[in-house]
Amino acid sequence: MVAGGLVLLLIAGDVLVRGAVTLAQRLSVPPLVIGLTVVAFGTSSPELVVSLEAVLSGAPEIAIGNVVGSNIANILLVLGLPAIIFPIVCDVEAIRRDGAIMFAVSVAFVALCWSGQIVNWQGAIMTSMLCGYLTWSYFSGREENDATAEAIVDEIEGIAARPHSIWLSLAFIAVGIAGLVMGADLLIGGAMELAVAAGVSQATIGLSLIALGTSLPELAPSLVAAIRRHGDVAIGNVVGSNLFNILGIIGITSMVRTVPIPEQIVSYDLWIMVSAAILITPFVLLGRPISRRYGAFLTMAYLIYILSLYHGMSGMPKTVVKEAAQQSPVKHSVQILSTADKLLT
Repeated sequence: MVAGGLVLLLIAGDVLVRGAVTLAQRLSVPPLVIGLTVVAFGTSSPELVVSLEAVLSGAPEIAIGNVVGSNIANILLVLGLPAIIFPIVCDVEAIRRDGAIMFAVSVAFVALCWSGQIVNWQGAIMTSMLCGYLTWSYFSGREENDATAEAIVDEIEGIAARPHSIWLSLAFIAVGIAGLVMGADLLIGGAMELAVAAGVSQATIGLSLIALGTSLPELAPSLVAAIRRHGDVAIGNVVGSNLFNILGIIGITSMVRTVPIPEQIVSYDLWIMVSAAILITPFVLLGRPISRRYGAFLTMAYLIYILSLYHGMSGMPKTVVKEAAQQSPVKHSVQILSTADKLLT
């Protein structure tokens, strides 16, 4: 179920991006805005649908873990691996501006999570901030250098063929959304079972397996951009996606239902997310290249973080099944017999 859900999410997300990019072009949206908003939103659509499905299925830990884990993976892995191929440098003023906004939003998100939950009105504010950001990006994008903007979008669009008519693009969008819903349903169902079977918390599964799987749409364009020596694409894609993950996904999800924040995520994973943002902020703001050595460091840091989740360093609680398995056989047998007696009664 997990594997099938991830595959369906990736395919549906790719189809949605193709249709959305064509539709945006037909509506005369500035090229740079397409690269930093439309494409970023499309590649973040798996996270959005998965998070909504998680809270509606009674697994909110997966929802918050998915967003936090995806932001960590976007910085450490999605930028780390391409930098190993070729040093990444950002010389686009708009991306530097959005990088500063991403860092500020990440810090504000940590402060918001300190209360232990994100409620409806807070989600509404976050969604409104996203709308304001999109509006601002639209008008400021008109003043950007057209050649640079076209280069950014061409690199992203060149990954796959796209529809050439509005009606076909709308069909792509409809098929993509339907595929995302079905894929999310499979993924969440399988993830909940997997958490019990593996003896880890649902938050751990969300932070690692699901977050990594839903971050793959960001990884592919970044790798292609590195091969073509277009670092602006990789950084712009990550910055835009991280903004959408916090303001859009958490905002919309918490408007549907209150999202509780596990204590372990507040005390550990949120700080990893902010630390990851700190690691790349100087490179974004100052235009310094992310070298191969630093890319290897970022990638290694992500691997260490994943290992910390499954070795108990993050403080994540174990599941009931795991705890029961570690009890003595006699005590465990007595509990089983007691439970069976209650069921029979």
